[in-house]
Amino acid sequence: MLQPVVAHQSGVGSETRTERDSLGVYEVPEGALYGVHTARARDNFRISGLSLHQFPEMVQALAMVKKASARANRMLGVLSLEKAAVIEAVCDELLAGKHHDHFIVDMIQGGAGTSTNMNANEVIANLGLLELGFSKGECQHLHPNDDVNKSQSTNDVYPTALRLAILLNMQAFTQEHQRLCDAFEANALEFDGIAKLGRTQLQDAVPMTLGQEFRSFSNTIEEDIERLRDTSRLLWEVNLGGTAIGTGVNTPANYAEVAVGELRRISGFPLRSARNLVEASSDLGAFVAFSGILKRVAVKLSKICNDLRLLSSGPRSGFGEIRLPPVQAGSSIMPGKVNPVIPEVVNQIAFQVIGNDLTVTMAAEAGQLQLNAMKPVAILNILQSLRILKSGMACLTDRCVLGIEADEARCHFLLNNSLAYATSLVPEIGYERAAQAAKYALAKNLSISEALIELGIEATVSN
Repeated sequence: MLQPVVAHQSGVGSETRTERDSLGVYEVPEGALYGVHTARARDNFRISGLSLHQFPEMVQALAMVKKASARANRMLGVLSLEKAAVIEAVCDELLAGKHHDHFIVDMIQGGAGTSTNMNANEVIANLGLLELGFSKGECQHLHPNDDVNKSQSTNDVYPTALRLAILLNMQAFTQEHQRLCDAFEANALEFDGIAKLGRTQLQDAVPMTLGQEFRSFSNTIEEDIERLRDTSRLLWEVNLGGTAIGTGVNTPANYAEVAVGELRRISGFPLRSARNLVEASSDLGAFVAFSGILKRVAVKLSKICNDLRLLSSGPRSGFGEIRLPPVQAGSSIMPGKVNPVIPEVVNQIAFQVIGNDLTVTMAAEAGQLQLNAMKPVAILNILQSLRILKSGMACLTDRCVLGIEADEARCHFLLNNSLAYATSLVPEIGYERAAQAAKYALAKNLSISEALIELGIEATVSN
């Protein structure tokens, strides 16, 4: 028989207690609030090193679901007032951030999230037992399955909690998103009067202002804030009450309606029951859509950071039109070199998010029949994308964008020595003669105005 390797976590020492499940007996650390199922999962799934407690939004989401379920079961007469009250009290402690270190199962796990659900059931049951004056593991008085998990299945608890975990991130994420948008808009206002060269395919194109360039950064970010809000509404639809594969087996009449109503009140989100609970138990479409918007955010941020790196390149041999804040020395061998490290780290964050989105896509595709067993890796990648994108945007705002300076003289020099003004000549002298002037200016290393004079073409160059 496989034996557990004792985990030395908060409140967990070397002493063990013996617990039994349908597979037999297993040793559980004496100080652990979890039980036998979680202990087995801890030892079976030593995969990513990322445990539930490292994603507190997951613990809070599970606590909300368990609290709502306890309320619904009490209201429908299938759970005693005493048991419901103690489950609710324990869930409130979890929502306050207590006991999270006992949520130890790896985020990547087999079993379609059953180990995550049981980790919550066992911790809540054992905390409730202690509050009722019993010892941990005396499940005849408050059982993790029969009481904490009453009228529930991992099939509905887990996907409902995943939706809540994402929604719990949205306010802070959107705030950072908006701060970055506002920072670029502030740059745009400051740079509105600075004429510069616009480029296409890295070649001189037409005149523009630096303000226009930075306002385009602000506006493209602003678009995604609205798209994220729109897409997050897909997560309001939950399958709580569907229990096993959406059939509602082992639930009292009207349970889904009551439980979702209570969860709506507890969470503050406008949740609603899925139209088809069987479909909702296996479909990850909302997760695919949401992850896709995160990828869109990442792609746009990466493109902006590419532009910031180009515009600040040099400082003397590149574009050099803007100066990024110097935040650290850039080389261990080249004195005075300063690199665009903040845009670089955001580029790398974007690459990770793009890869995460592919993982979410493959996880959604891999579902079979009435259940998708790959939800754990999908939620890990979505939550990681939210976390690193939020941190990356904060870093970009505070350590880069807010401190960007324009080199107005450099902008004017590059513009005035370019061929960009040739385009403005077309309405006056036609495309062919404007092209002739541009070609002549390039060959003779002249400005467009100088080329017009030497060619004897009368035209006014618009600056």
